[in-house]
Amino acid sequence: MLDHENVRCRLGRQPHRALPEAGLRPAAVLLPLFRQDDEDMILFTRRTETLNHHRGEISFPGGAWHADDVDLAGTALRETEEEMGIRASDVRMLGRLDDSISIHGYHVASFVGTFPAPYLYTVNRAEIAEVIEVPLQRLRDPAIFHEEDWRHKGRVYPVCFYTVGQHQIWGLTAEILRQFLQRVFAD
Repeated sequence: MLDHENVRCRLGRQPHRALPEAGLRPAAVLLPLFRQDDEDMILFTRRTETLNHHRGEISFPGGAWHADDVDLAGTALRETEEEMGIRASDVRMLGRLDDSISIHGYHVASFVGTFPAPYLYTVNRAEIAEVIEVPLQRLRDPAIFHEEDWRHKGRVYPVCFYTVGQHQIWGLTAEILRQFLQRVFAD
């Protein structure tokens, strides 16, 4: 069983790496943890095919910062509630991971939080095609992870992939997941 206080301590051991915004649009995501049937789980979503960016991709709940958001943690919580119906008051924030830059020009802040389960989701079907709940232990299996070098705008970047059944978790979501696993389960 994952000890949430231990997760908070491990995430707080090193400050998150902040990146200069440099004209990028701020955004935030929540890596949501919960317990189901005595097993630690992570919640992912598969985006609909009708969205402008990342159509059909697996992601964490999240999106762009709005002027009425108190801060980027507030953005992650608001987006989680809008997409999944998980109320901000039901999420216990555990920490923050390093900032990232998406290929679509977003400066992404990543937060880790936990919510009680079972939870009655209210899924926004305009944004979310599928809710995916994956056991944390399965995500720790090195056999489901690989990395590829991809070229983008003349540079080569390592891109992470996790293959979970028929689902491919890749790109920024996979990088955030990898960072979480490395920090929480470092020996």
